[in-house]
Order: sequence, then C-alpha cells, then structure tokens
Amino acid sequence: MSHPSIAHIRKDYMQASLSEVEVGMEPIAFFQKWFSEADKAAVQEVNAMTLATVDTSSRPHARIVLLKGVDDSGFTFFTNYQSAKSREVDSNPHAALVFFWPELERQVRIEGTISKVTAAESDEYYLVRPRGSRLGAWASPQSEPISSRAVLEENEKKFEAQFEGQEIPRPEHWGGYRLQPNRIEFWQGRPSRMHDRICFEMTDNKEWQKFRLAP
Repeated sequence: MSHPSIAHIRKDYMQASLSEVEVGMEPIAFFQKWFSEADKAAVQEVNAMTLATVDTSSRPHARIVLLKGVDDSGFTFFTNYQSAKSREVDSNPHAALVFFWPELERQVRIEGTISKVTAAESDEYYLVRPRGSRLGAWASPQSEPISSRAVLEENEKKFEAQFEGQEIPRPEHWGGYRLQPNRIEFWQGRPSRMHDRICFEMTDNKEWQKFRLAP
C-alpha cells in the first residue's frame, strides 16, 4: 500500500503558457530554443533524457542517457554497442525520449527511429571525452553481470597500463546513435492541470503537421 502522503503531493504550475503561434512550424528549432532557455535557467543535467526501448519479448525498458547533439537529422547520444539498450535498438529501432525540466515546468516527448551515427562522428566525440571516460569505455562490459566492483577496477588498471603515454583509441563496441523523430510533443505546465500540449507529427510527405492535445 502506498504511503498516504504520496497521494497528497501536488504542485500547481504557474510559470508560463504555450501557444501554437509561439511554437511555430519547426519543432527541432523550437526544441533548441527551449533547451537554450533550460540551460540558461541552470536546469540540473539539462541534457539528461529518458530513453525508452522495447526488447524482443515486447517488454519496455527505460533509462537516463545524455543528449550530445541535436539538429535537423535528430537527437544523438553515445553508448556501448554491446549494452542491453543497444541490443534492444538493434532488434527494434522504434524508441522514445523524454526531457523534463521542472525548473521551467516543461516536458518534451520525442518518438522516432534510431540508427548508428558514422564511425567518424563517434571518433570525433570520443576524442573530446575526458581520459577517464575513454578508459571506462574499454573497462566496462556494460549491462553484463559482474562478480564485484573489483572487476571494473582491475579492468581500468589493465587498460590504463596498456594505453599509458598514448591516445586511447575508440573501441569498436562504443559509439553513437541518432533518433530521427517522427513525433514531438511540447508540454507546458498550467494551473489546475489544464496544461498546454502542442504536438507535431511527420506526414507521409515528410512534412510536420501541428495540433493541440487535451491535457
């Protein structure tokens, strides 16, 4: 049974509204505008997004990943290509992203299909990561069971010694994915749960259509 106080947790959203005119007809450009405003508002982990995928048994899985790029081609993140999320994406490329920026009372939901970025794009991002993060890509068999944390620490030491005094190359099992959106919804919290929801869907003609959703 839920703790009785949970049912009484409530916040009324008062900061802003959202109109069809304000959003315009270019959802990626409007996302970039909202992202910039969230960054300026010092939202913690502003690029953190929930990534939802489905496995071969049609079971959903979700976790937080970090957005590392966005443009008209889609939303880019990086991970281990042998991880559970990658196996799910490989078997079913349909996925969803969610951003929640509570400081601005805003949420963005994105649905689309995922594919790998080019090796050159993965190399470019990998080489600007901190050295420790680059080592981690080699040391961690992501999503696999391990007997203890000592396994990670031993792997880290092994690869640190292997690459001592040289650049750490990108392992083939690590790289980027890009979600190309076919649906984007912008949510702005409003008083009394009468929220504003403006949604875009991609038509068969590869054009965005826009409509309002009831909260």
